Amino acid sequence: MGTLEYNSARPVIDVDDVTLAHLKIVIGTKLRRQESFMMSWLPDEKEHTGRLSIWMHPSIPLALSFDEIVMPVVDPKRIERMMKQLNASGELVLDQLA
Repeated sequence: MGTLEYNSARPVIDVDDVTLAHLKIVIGTKLRRQESFMMSWLPDEKEHTGRLSIWMHPSIPLALSFDEIVMPVVDPKRIERMMKQLNASGELVLDQLA
């Protein structure tokens, strides 16, 4: 289980390493193009009960931390589906990624 830390303002977001590898590409692509977007997820039930959302912007620090040393294999079709969903809605919903 890796983590995604955004702006150090909230606790880190726990994401499995395979999904995190895909997020790295999708988020990196959007931010490299200077494109901002919303990202939402269901947090750990112990800390929060509702959905959390953040505005992803190129100027805000982002750190990805993987548990494993070896990067997971990335599925280009999954990247394509994630980008299509993000571009269609303007929001990347982590719990709907597959």
